[in-house]
Amino acid sequence: MELINAVSALAALAHETRLTVFRKLVRAGSGGLPAGEIARGIGVVPATLSFHLGHLERAGLLKKRREGRQIIYTIDQSGLRALLEFLVEDCCQGQTEDCATLLFELPVFGCAALSKENENETPTRARSG
Repeated sequence: MELINAVSALAALAHETRLTVFRKLVRAGSGGLPAGEIARGIGVVPATLSFHLGHLERAGLLKKRREGRQIIYTIDQSGLRALLEFLVEDCCQGQTEDCATLLFELPVFGCAALSKENENETPTRARSG
């Protein structure tokens, strides 16, 4: 991820409503949530939510798909992964083994490891570079 993309993603998350939406979608998992349910869940009107969802989508953090008459929003896992990798890219001056304990104790890495095990894949650590 380039610096400009990371700035865009972090700026998108630097708003209370967008961060709330993002966290709600993280909790929802790969099934995502319909826009109407998100709006009701966080108490915003649909037009306001649409603005914030668009901002998160343009920042590469959300994806949407149509299911019948509903638009379902999910976290863009590749965008989130790229942002996390960017943030920890130079962790411990590139000595990833020095900070592996810090990174892999985060709940998100535990979740990712479990999900990869369920897919019969070996969990991998964030790559640098």
